[in-house]
Amino acid sequence: MTGRPKIKDIAERLGVSPATVSRALADTGLVAEPTLSRIREAASQLNYRPNVSARNLRTRRSMAVLLVVRDIGNPFYLDILKGVEAAARAAGYSVLMGNAENDPTHETEYFDMLRDGHADGMILMTGSLPPEQGFRDRLPADLPVVVALEMIEEARFPHVQIDNVAAARQAVEHLIGLGHRRIAHISGPVPEVMSIKRRDGYRTAMRDAGLAIPDSYEQRGDYLLQSGRDACQRLLSLAEPPTAIFLANDEMAFGAIHELRRMGRDVPGDVSVVGFDDLYLSEAFFPPLTTVAQPRAEIGKRAMGLLLDMFAGGIAPDQPMVLPTTLKIRGTTAPPKHH
Repeated sequence: MTGRPKIKDIAERLGVSPATVSRALADTGLVAEPTLSRIREAASQLNYRPNVSARNLRTRRSMAVLLVVRDIGNPFYLDILKGVEAAARAAGYSVLMGNAENDPTHETEYFDMLRDGHADGMILMTGSLPPEQGFRDRLPADLPVVVALEMIEEARFPHVQIDNVAAARQAVEHLIGLGHRRIAHISGPVPEVMSIKRRDGYRTAMRDAGLAIPDSYEQRGDYLLQSGRDACQRLLSLAEPPTAIFLANDEMAFGAIHELRRMGRDVPGDVSVVGFDDLYLSEAFFPPLTTVAQPRAEIGKRAMGLLLDMFAGGIAPDQPMVLPTTLKIRGTTAPPKHH
């Protein structure tokens, strides 16, 4: 036999019809033993692989899903991609990575790809829907989209997320427990939901401890390293600068620590720093960063699992799936000098 083995070759070898082979390999439940085992064994011996493009024509499926992220340059997404890909591969799907680059035009294009059948479903991690006039109204109610981590409150899609308020609160309570009273916060881009939730966790911890938050102690960032540097610089120029800073992600925390060192401040001797995400580099950083760890691979697996349920005609859950976080206490937090 020359070329790639076909269903017809298996059928001829076993003396059964090509339709029977097709049903057996598609695991339809319509082919009984021992024929089912014989067909699978013959397929294995011939090293048969399904012709995806031919199958796609019949099923109208692309057997691909889109994972759309804010910025492909952020290593945060790698573990999520691993989790998505593990669950996708097991179900016979491939994963296409979409880089939105915080550009609504790109986001619209990815939704168009989904509607045009270039992908069967989407895992959306951009934190927003395209703001284009009437965009939401044009979205079919049953569009297979799962929102992972970043929340889109007005979207009807199922969500896989963490409790951002509780996680941020735990991080700030750690600083308060060390004896810090002047604690500042560098947030993500407000008014995005995730940024607001993490800021709410900061405010709740401070209020419960009876600590005042001067207006200038809340600085706005955009999750990128430079904004961590800039916001930190503004905090250090205050008449009464903070002794601790809680940042909405690790990348901004790296920027803040660079700035603190540039200005001759020791971390954690002069200023304690807590991040959020537990990037791979956070442990390799010196000193290793105290940060909130998210179960990223598990988030990817669960999001893909929800998509697969939707493909199979399952009803998407009304309530978000909430996964636990862990505060990793490392070397960037210590009691304040004058405790």
